[in-house]
Amino acid sequence: MYRKELTYYFSTPIAYVVIGLYLLTVSLFLWVIPGEWNIIDSGYADVNGLFALSPWLLMLLCPALTMRLFSDEKQSGMWDLLLSKRVSVRRIVWSKYLAAWTLTAVSILPCIVHYLVVWHIAEPQGNVDGGAFAGSMVGLLFLSAAFTAAGLLASSWSRNQIVSFLCGVVLCFALYWLTLQEHFQSLARGVIDLRDVIFFLSVALTGVLLTMLIVSRK
Repeated sequence: MYRKELTYYFSTPIAYVVIGLYLLTVSLFLWVIPGEWNIIDSGYADVNGLFALSPWLLMLLCPALTMRLFSDEKQSGMWDLLLSKRVSVRRIVWSKYLAAWTLTAVSILPCIVHYLVVWHIAEPQGNVDGGAFAGSMVGLLFLSAAFTAAGLLASSWSRNQIVSFLCGVVLCFALYWLTLQEHFQSLARGVIDLRDVIFFLSVALTGVLLTMLIVSRK
């Protein structure tokens, strides 16, 4: 099931378009578009703009990747076929969630290139806070885990992909504004606090379990 979901993503333009848009947007804001996130304009050897911008982009990226997870199969009849083969709802939901999170991680990891470029052009060379960067990258991965679970939950509410996407964006924004932002900023300081990690994983697990409950009832 997990391989099936990943294969679907990479056999269609969805993965390439979403990942490409995310990486292009980040690159433009960090190196081309003038502003507070532009590394050249700031005059400092850091990539803080990446971690200020990425949470807001992930609020769009994660729902975009998850909005079709249930609607496509229900409209095509694949959902009934899966149930007729006695594939458990738990297995289906976890496979979809892990595939979407894997794709999100694939989108985030290439951003390491920005750190390497800043490390090279810094004066003196290598004068970059690697600990803060590593903590922020870990924070982004856990944040994407929570957002992916929120998008998955929203996708189980409706057969319409646009409705699922919009609900996912609103849910991700609410979670980030109310709770996740504080824990992400804690990790961004370069200290991997187990409490922050457990909180992100708890949010993700809650989203997956609620999705299972909704799908099972439907």
